[in-house]
Amino acid sequence: MCGICGCADPTNQVTMTDMASGKTSLLRTGPATEVPVGLSAAEAHAFAHAHGLPHDHDHGHAHDHDHAHPDDHGHDHGNQSQAMGTALHGGAVALETAILAKNDAIAQRNRGWFEGRGVLALNFVSSPGAGKTALLEATIRALAAQVTIAVIEGDQMTSNDAERIRAAGAAAIQINTGAGCHLEADMVAEATRSLNPPPGSLLLIENVGNLVCPAMFDLGEAMKIAVISTTEGEDKPLKYPHMFRAVKIVIVNKMDLAPHVGFDEAACCSNIRTVNPTAEIICVSAKTGQNLSAWLARLLQLRSDLNTI
Repeated sequence: MCGICGCADPTNQVTMTDMASGKTSLLRTGPATEVPVGLSAAEAHAFAHAHGLPHDHDHGHAHDHDHAHPDDHGHDHGNQSQAMGTALHGGAVALETAILAKNDAIAQRNRGWFEGRGVLALNFVSSPGAGKTALLEATIRALAAQVTIAVIEGDQMTSNDAERIRAAGAAAIQINTGAGCHLEADMVAEATRSLNPPPGSLLLIENVGNLVCPAMFDLGEAMKIAVISTTEGEDKPLKYPHMFRAVKIVIVNKMDLAPHVGFDEAACCSNIRTVNPTAEIICVSAKTGQNLSAWLARLLQLRSDLNTI
């Protein structure tokens, strides 16, 4: 999973920028990956070495740890390599479990805070370029007079999208994940503290553009909403079934381009239903406003439902 790839970069930094004040805070530095507890000394060493983590090089025999060198220790490294592979696999599973458990605990606290204040938090996920930001801009402009909206923007770099959101009329926090490929619950907790959304408001979370890892990470949201576009083709749900199973609503964006790219709406909807038979599907164009009223009505209904429980 992502916790043991780019997110494990030891130089990675996650930052949060308050777009109103311009203040940037460091949320996290170094790798998200840690050596899992419960491994033997040999397993822990193997796991740390495989993931580039700091570790003790003393094996009880001296060498310079250059694994490209010939075996000059008078013993066979085959069994050691096999043990390292076993430790890596078992350690990776343990690490994934530990990371998700920690994330889920924070997500539950976030969810309790949102529900206690009647704040509807929604997690928007998509591949890059599907039009999440454009959809949020159109939503903010249409509803600004009716409801307070705040946005948490997730991107690896830049505050471009948060600047667009603020220009549309909503408070925004930009989280830059660096090498990270998704938002996590602790990041959302920090951003929420800064935004302090009032009771009855909307908190819209735009996740990092990625149809894989965000499916695994609960942020405390009321639901995940996938945004796909007509320019991506009809088969995205079949290619990324885990994400589309994790969402409650799928918004098909850029319908104004459908005739120009040969998009088959019926086929797309059928593919969504194949992996998630209960998903709601709303086809819109954030740019032209086509069918945007259906999305806005659904959003207001979700907010009303939350505050009448």
